[in-house]
Amino acid sequence: MTEAVKASILEGKTVLGIELGSTRIKAVLIGEDNLPIATGSHDWENSYLDNIWTYSTEEIWKGLRDSYQKLVTDVERQYNVKLSKLAAIGISAMMHGYLVFDHNDQLLVPFRTWRNNITGDAASELTTLFNYQIPQRWSITHLYQAILNEEPHVASIHFQTTLAGYVHWMLTGEKVLGVGEASGMFPIDLATKSFNKKMIEQFDQLVEGEDYNWQLSEILPAVKVAGEDAGRLTEAGAILLDPTGELQAGALLCPPEGDAGTGMVATNSVAQRTGNVSAGTSAFAMVVLEDELSKVYPEIDLVTTPTGSLVAMAHSNNCTSDLNAWLHLFKEYNQVMGIEVDTDTLYHTLFNKALEGDADAGGLLSYGYLSGEHMTHFESGRPLFARSTSSSFTLANFMRTHLYSAVAAMKMGMDILLKEEQVNLDEMHGHGGLFKTEGVGQQIMAAALNTPVAVLDTAGEGGAWGIAILAAYLINNDDGETLAQFLTSSVFGQQAAQTIRPDPRAVAGFEQFMERYQKGLPIERAAVELLS
Repeated sequence: MTEAVKASILEGKTVLGIELGSTRIKAVLIGEDNLPIATGSHDWENSYLDNIWTYSTEEIWKGLRDSYQKLVTDVERQYNVKLSKLAAIGISAMMHGYLVFDHNDQLLVPFRTWRNNITGDAASELTTLFNYQIPQRWSITHLYQAILNEEPHVASIHFQTTLAGYVHWMLTGEKVLGVGEASGMFPIDLATKSFNKKMIEQFDQLVEGEDYNWQLSEILPAVKVAGEDAGRLTEAGAILLDPTGELQAGALLCPPEGDAGTGMVATNSVAQRTGNVSAGTSAFAMVVLEDELSKVYPEIDLVTTPTGSLVAMAHSNNCTSDLNAWLHLFKEYNQVMGIEVDTDTLYHTLFNKALEGDADAGGLLSYGYLSGEHMTHFESGRPLFARSTSSSFTLANFMRTHLYSAVAAMKMGMDILLKEEQVNLDEMHGHGGLFKTEGVGQQIMAAALNTPVAVLDTAGEGGAWGIAILAAYLINNDDGETLAQFLTSSVFGQQAAQTIRPDPRAVAGFEQFMERYQKGLPIERAAVELLS
């Protein structure tokens, strides 16, 4: 097997996927069997500058180069060969946000990420105008809010894109997006698989009094679906990614996608009646719909699969960050007491302890709002833990509370789909940090959604592997296979999945917790108002 992999590397038949997540940039190299053969990663964090969550372009390229070089080192360590030629590349990143450039390709304002809940007025106006849910984090919302704020840079905009689109553009010279990523910029016409022309016209009419020298269609990227050619790695792009000069130009690139689309691919959830839930820094659950929803819901976003099928998304800005902070506190306690416990053991032990707690988490309550939470209408957040004198304050209940809280806001959106819209869903596929401790995150999520939750063997590889698979699909779909067929026949056919069905007692307990969670929201509101 090692010799076969080595030959693929030397012959330039391997495929690279890179995803820029909220806390980590990960690179995955896959072989001809579509399984990972090497990885590299770079940890990073957003900065809060001038009331904006952002990453600098310097951080973006430093992280990309570092993750790629670590992958190259991993290849050399495992196979004793240098990686210099690739068959295909895929770029993915956290969706939405605001990146705008002038006619000299200069960034006009610092990157505004999805995490910024500063576009409430724009989101409300555009939702009413289009009669279509337009979330605060969408790129069009950031653009219109900048217009409402009379920001002078708007007049100089020549091109607007997302983080994935920006990196892809720098590597190829092509201003394109995959349709799934594009659906987080502006609504998609499901018939044409491109931006909705009628809504573009409505937007242009809305802002025509501003007398800008651009129209919306002129500054948006082109839209492509999975399997379409989206350019080649240029000489300049190769040097950007690998300043050593080892990486050769010429690799094909698939359309850049967002972390929602790559999550669908990585969990084999692109067909109707399938869904996946990603739980990490943020949490989002996606269900591929058979029919359109009956009405507009502010809690439900409509995006698409990488092939342009309609997807309902329940997204919450906050998930495991506050939970991680508590676990870091426990780790610090161990260090002060002279107890040596590695991080994996700490997580495994405390996550499993949560399963010993009461079904309703003993009357405890927490809100892990490090940032604002649009699902519950908070523009900013304050992490908060509360209990009454009659609560059962045990370690097991404490941990269960924080696991429940991590997915509670997202559950509110999923309840709309499953309870109000009666959406058909056979199974959810889980991926992300919440599921790393075997079985625990699945049990919590199954209780939250009252739906079986499966985790695939490769789910831990995440979106970087998902975008690598989309790049592999680009160079292997000559026989006309759909993406769903390709995933079933060439990627997931031999993979095992661990499925956990909901425990009725836990389902009932989670519903009790949610009653407490929703009643307690004024406590969180007071914390936001009083704790600066």
